[in-house]
Amino acid sequence: MSNDVNSDPVSPLSAEARVFLMLQGPHGPFFWQLGKMLRSAGATVWRVGFNAGDRAFWFSTKTFLPYTGTPEAWPDSFERIVEEKGVTDIVLYGDPRPVHALAVARAKQLGLRIHVFEEGYIRPFWISYERDGANGHSELMSLTVEDMRMALANIDHDNVEAPDHWGDMRHHIFYGALYHWFVMFRNGVFKHFRGHRELPVTYEFMLYFKRLMMMPVHRLSRRIHTARIRRSGHPFHIALLQLEHDASFQVHSPYSTMPEFISDVIEGFAKGAPRHHHLVFKAHPLENGRRNLTAEVKRLAEKFGVKGRVHFVRGGKLASLLNYARSAVTVNSTAGQQVLARGLPLRTFGTAVFAKPEFVSHQPLAEFFAAPERPDTRAYKDYRQFLLETSQVPGGFYSARGRRQLLRHVVDMMLADHGPYAALISGKAPPRQPVRTPR
Repeated sequence: MSNDVNSDPVSPLSAEARVFLMLQGPHGPFFWQLGKMLRSAGATVWRVGFNAGDRAFWFSTKTFLPYTGTPEAWPDSFERIVEEKGVTDIVLYGDPRPVHALAVARAKQLGLRIHVFEEGYIRPFWISYERDGANGHSELMSLTVEDMRMALANIDHDNVEAPDHWGDMRHHIFYGALYHWFVMFRNGVFKHFRGHRELPVTYEFMLYFKRLMMMPVHRLSRRIHTARIRRSGHPFHIALLQLEHDASFQVHSPYSTMPEFISDVIEGFAKGAPRHHHLVFKAHPLENGRRNLTAEVKRLAEKFGVKGRVHFVRGGKLASLLNYARSAVTVNSTAGQQVLARGLPLRTFGTAVFAKPEFVSHQPLAEFFAAPERPDTRAYKDYRQFLLETSQVPGGFYSARGRRQLLRHVVDMMLADHGPYAALISGKAPPRQPVRTPR
C-alpha cells in the first residue's frame, strides 16, 4: 500500500495496565460517561480541567486535576502529570486547540497512545474516532482510494445510509450555553484560562443563549427562504458555510474569515455561471450570529453585479436544498460528503479528508460554475464504506440516546492495540455491528 499507517505503533497493554488522561471533550457529560466505562473495563482514568465548564461535567473530585497555571507552563505540567500518574493514553476532542496541540506533540515524543474525537466525517449519526490526529492531521490524508479498496476487498459489508438531519442539535446548543455559563460565572480559580476562540466567554454565552431562544423564528425564516428557492425554478448552486472559529476552517484552509471565502465564491459565480443560474449560501446549523453573514452576502452580491441571484439560508437540513442543486462549493466542511453521496460536483478550497482527486474538483472557480466536473461516484462509495468500517462510530456526543449508542462501540476501539485504519488494513479489525437509523 502507498500509505504510512502504522499497524502497531505501541506495545500491547491490557485494560488494567492502561492509564487514560482525558483533556477537553465535547460540551456535556460524554467524557464523564466514557471515563466511567473505561474504569469498568479495568483502566485508570484521570481528567484535566482547564476551566469551570470542564469541572462542571466531571463528577469526581478525586480524579479531577484542575490546571490553573499559565498556557506557557502547560507543556511541562502535562509531562509532569504523565510521569506522576503513569499515563499510557491521552483522550481529547479537537486536536488543533492550543492545549491539545501542545499535549499531542509531547505525547508523541513520550510514545503515548493518542485518542482523538471529532464530529463525524459522515454526519449526523456518526462521530469520528481516530488515533494521533483528525481532519488535516488524520491518517486518512496519506491513504489513497486504492489503498481503501484493497483493505475492503476481503470483508463483507452492507451500505448504510446516513439520515439527512443532525438529530441532537438542541442538546448541542443547550450544553454549549451551559458550559459557557459555568466559565462565565464560576471560573475564579482558573484565572489564566484562555479559550481557543477569540471572543470573550460572556459574549459566547450570550450568542448560544440567543441562538437557543431564536430557534423557532429561524426555523420559520429558513422554511420560507428554502421554499422560495425551490419554487423559483432556477438552477442553483450551493455554497456550504462553516463556523469561522472552527479549527477545520482556521487551521486547514487558506482563509482567516468567512467573508473572504464568500467573496471568492460570488466573484467566481459572477464570472462563470450562466446568467439564469442562482447561488445559495447555506449557513452552518450552529451559526450563532457573531458575524452578520446575511449582510456580507448581500454586500458582495451587489459588488459583483449578481444581486437578486444570490441567496442566504440559515442552518437546518441540507437535504431540502441539495436534492435540487446543480453543484456545491465549500472550504472543507464535512457536509461536502452529503454532496458527494448524491453524485453532485463538489469544489473544495481547504485541506479535507474527503478531498480525493477521484471525486473532488480542482477546476478554477469560474470554470466550475460554468461546467462542473462530475465525481467518480464508485470511488466515493468505496471511500465512504472504508470510513464506515473504521473511524465512523454510530452515535452522538450530546443526546442521551446518541451517547449510549456511541459507548457500545467506541470503548472497545480505544482498548484495542490498533487504531481503526490500521486494524482494517492489517486484517485485525473486529466486525462492526449493523447500524440502525434512529427514528
